[in-house]
Amino acid sequence: MAKVHLIKLSVGTESVDQLAAWQATRRAQASDGNPRHVTRMWPKREAELLDGGSIYWVIKGFIQARQRVLRLDEVIGSDGTRHCALLLDPELHTTAATPRRPFQGWRYLAEGDAPPDLSKSRQSEDTLPPDLSKALADIGVL
Repeated sequence: MAKVHLIKLSVGTESVDQLAAWQATRRAQASDGNPRHVTRMWPKREAELLDGGSIYWVIKGFIQARQRVLRLDEVIGSDGTRHCALLLDPELHTTAATPRRPFQGWRYLAEGDAPPDLSKSRQSEDTLPPDLSKALADIGVL
């Protein structure tokens, strides 16, 4: 079975550090300390996702981070609708910045299309301004 990932916009987030801080605040409210992302749709490719898949976060137009998906929990909304809570590993992995156009909801991301994680030594580097990253990506440098 091939592993599959999800890709999701992190709306309103300016940086990976800001995403981590927001999740840390939300984790403090969770009983098990793990971050969750609740979505309306349940992934049909659940088995492939739970076979080591991750959620890749798009921040400011670029895939910049990922988190491993640990499990899927059913959550019933206040209107009685079934939702899916993605239980995530608290560790955020910084990835190579990869441009991505806006989209709604989440999408599947094939393992071969996922950007690589940055090495620990590169994670502390300053990120390029989004406009410069986009221009470099447009000409094929990034």
